[in-house]
Amino acid sequence: MRTFRRTSMLLSASLLALSSVSALADAPQMKMTTNIPSSITTPDSVDTSIGTMKFFDGVPDGASVAASYDFLDRSRAVNVFINSIPMMSAYMLREGQASMGLDASHKIGIWDNLMDSKTILLTGNTSTMYAVGFLALDKDGPTVIELPKGMLGVLDDMAFRYMTDLGVAGPDKGEGGKYLVLPPGYTGDVPDGYFVVQTETNGVWVFSRGYLDKKMPLDKAIAAASKNIRDALKVYPLSAKDSPPKTEFINLSGKVMNVIVPNDYSFFEKLHDLIQGEPDEFLGPEAKGMMAAIGIVKGQPFAPDDRMKKILTDAAAIGNTAARAISYFPRDPGNMTYGEDSAWITAFANKDTAFLKDGAYNLEARALFHFGYIVVSPAMAVTVAGQGSDYAMIAVDAKKQVLDGAKTYKLTMPKDVPAKDFWALTMYDTQTRSQLQTDQQFPTLGSQTDGIKTNADGSYDIYFAPEAPKGQEGNWLQTIPGKSWWAALRIYGPEQAWIDQSWRPGEIELVE
Repeated sequence: MRTFRRTSMLLSASLLALSSVSALADAPQMKMTTNIPSSITTPDSVDTSIGTMKFFDGVPDGASVAASYDFLDRSRAVNVFINSIPMMSAYMLREGQASMGLDASHKIGIWDNLMDSKTILLTGNTSTMYAVGFLALDKDGPTVIELPKGMLGVLDDMAFRYMTDLGVAGPDKGEGGKYLVLPPGYTGDVPDGYFVVQTETNGVWVFSRGYLDKKMPLDKAIAAASKNIRDALKVYPLSAKDSPPKTEFINLSGKVMNVIVPNDYSFFEKLHDLIQGEPDEFLGPEAKGMMAAIGIVKGQPFAPDDRMKKILTDAAAIGNTAARAISYFPRDPGNMTYGEDSAWITAFANKDTAFLKDGAYNLEARALFHFGYIVVSPAMAVTVAGQGSDYAMIAVDAKKQVLDGAKTYKLTMPKDVPAKDFWALTMYDTQTRSQLQTDQQFPTLGSQTDGIKTNADGSYDIYFAPEAPKGQEGNWLQTIPGKSWWAALRIYGPEQAWIDQSWRPGEIELVE
């Protein structure tokens, strides 16, 4: 059958070429007639993936013109959808945080009791303390961030591009200090005594993680980290440095906050809103042109007609499908943690946080990261023995089949997990890429979990199932029939065996 189809296709192509040559041969031979190669002409009828295109001597008929424009608008909209996921993720962080009362730069959200699955946020973890905010430089002008000691964080702009690290990986080296963030095009005075950061966008996401002292019991370490942040983190406009507004903290633990990028037509409405508040030049001419082609222009209303709304709705569905295909079945070898024989993947392809490959944007790698993850910093892709953290993700079983919440699976962590500090395995929802919402408040198991048991050889067996297998209650993560799931393994203080891959986790095996 496959051979027959291939032969039919070749025959059709040959007939098209012959019809084109025949038409040229039958044309009147005028005084200035030359030999026109068929490769630069178009036959009267051409079958394509968007229908049969018809022409009169190379000029498309009305139906072919309409089909062509529909295709161009749809393809450009799909391009805008996929390539705008990073900036839409930043936008949704700002909008989601504002919905919780974080509507000014001096208001900081903090998960005082760590983050549980109530928060709808890309791959949040249950093991460290987050504190987040958002700067509005068009409103506040140059803005100061006073950072306490022992923090780890980053500033990302509205295109979700890296600006600078804060804390341990930043210029303050974990000792704290004052950062001064300057608006786009700022030409005013810059006072001494600050770590100065220039941005290209008015909005800036402030992300930080508090240090949990490993020498303390976990509950006391959490309380101490919260106190350190609440006592010392300050954000205020430089113009108010002599009498700054008091930094307000809002506890987000256990609260519902949604910061996920929409998958439908509203994506384009929100994208239009985003670019209204940013400098016209921050996108670049290519991105601006693509957006303008589908009606998204700064300073102009977004008012697509019924035809264009239908196309944009379709484009969002196609773009969403493509983003999910890239995320759960990546084809870039740079995303494969242990090669093709393993289901484990890495979020940053080739450990590259700029998403560049041979000097060009690695578009699928960028889409994969921003569809499923947040926080862009080179520090997140640098693995240093005994320091920081490193990650691996898995979304299919050992046979590369989608994980089914109605079934029972087992993952073996071999003995001597190479984590100087601790390791943790967290489950996520394939729909939201946020923590899986089950009866377990924190869908995580790891070396810090009370009641987790090891095998006789020192390895761990982790079970995923709707109900705990008998005797494995302490090693069980709950799943939901009718839902899929995926998991992220975090190694805190990765040791050399993790880095050189002489130790690696098992695959997720279906328990028959």
